[in-house]
Amino acid sequence: MSAIEYRPDTLKGGVGTRSRFRLFAREIWKYRLSYLFIAPFLITFTLFILIPVLAAIGLSFTFFNGMETPRWIGWANYEYLLSSDSLFLQYALPNTIKFAVIVGPGGYIASFILAWLIAQIPDKARLWYVLAFYAPSLAGGAVMTIIWVPMLSGDRIGYLNSLLLSMNLIDTPKLWVLDKDLIMGSMIAVTLWSSMGIGFLAMLAGILNVDKQLIEAGRLDGIRSRLQEVWHITIPVMKPQMLFAAVMAIVGAFKAGHIGVALSGQNPTPQYAGNLLVNHVEDYGLIRFEMGYASAVSVVLLIIIFFANRLSWKLFGTKGDE
Repeated sequence: MSAIEYRPDTLKGGVGTRSRFRLFAREIWKYRLSYLFIAPFLITFTLFILIPVLAAIGLSFTFFNGMETPRWIGWANYEYLLSSDSLFLQYALPNTIKFAVIVGPGGYIASFILAWLIAQIPDKARLWYVLAFYAPSLAGGAVMTIIWVPMLSGDRIGYLNSLLLSMNLIDTPKLWVLDKDLIMGSMIAVTLWSSMGIGFLAMLAGILNVDKQLIEAGRLDGIRSRLQEVWHITIPVMKPQMLFAAVMAIVGAFKAGHIGVALSGQNPTPQYAGNLLVNHVEDYGLIRFEMGYASAVSVVLLIIIFFANRLSWKLFGTKGDE
């Protein structure tokens, strides 16, 4: 038995609070240099992630307009959200699921395929291909205005309409970002184009770091095609990078919301056809100033992202014996 268990205060029901605190403080002081190194991250994480998340969860059970003191209303926000909010049930939630299901896995698969293809290119040329595919994820709104707005313009001089009209594929110009039936497709296409971000770089790094000896050993064991090599060697070896890329793809897909507003120039988007959960949060939080209800919507979004990330851990997380 340890020395702590023989202290007088332990005879009355376990280690006392003071003893636990002293032991905890002693351990922190013992490893003070390690804690000093992680202090910047812990402080930043606490201030900008942990506290805001806890505040949002707390506010989701209140009525709060940003000016008056929050008033406790219990589960009323969640009851209204899941039973009476037609904008949430008919547009924001289905649009978000559709958008995330296509953009998340679609961008993820495209990132892996492009990363694998680029990895086969010689080193000197590879840098330029990486830059070409990665740059759109850095450009953001500037590229949206310069390239995609004129590209998807709804008149005859819009680049896409002009091309399709010249090829006799359409008879009249299409309102790519103003038609409720077309705006979601436009949002998905633009988002996929700009989805080669940090997850793409992580996959490329994982592919390039696969040990060549494993590939040679696999060929001796019967691997005969590049597809078998990717499936049996590359993917298992780079599971950590694939997990990271999956998490980034999921978060990026669910947090996207400004794309529809930027393309259409309208907020909300035409007939709410491009409204996502992020737009719903901004609508109630920044326009209607119903901060409590906006917090409830954001908590639901957080829960959806959490379970999606848990699925990624199931698929790509390393097991104990790996």
